[in-house]
Amino acid sequence: MAGQGSGGNVLAAICSFFIPGLGQLVQGRVLAALLFFLLTSACYALGASVVLFVFWIPAVIVHLWSIIDAARFRP
Repeated sequence: MAGQGSGGNVLAAICSFFIPGLGQLVQGRVLAALLFFLLTSACYALGASVVLFVFWIPAVIVHLWSIIDAARFRP
């Protein structure tokens, strides 16, 4: 990957838009990818309950953080 603003980072951000952490995986950052995926998935799963719908807020925040992190990554 060339750096911030490169085509690789744009592709990684698009990947993270669809699956949180996938952009980090494309960039070769396995630990960050795993953490983003697990944290976002857990929050979305907890938010699926009617009682725990407030978990959608952190889920969306972490999902957006995943996208921005993939877009701004510098090797």
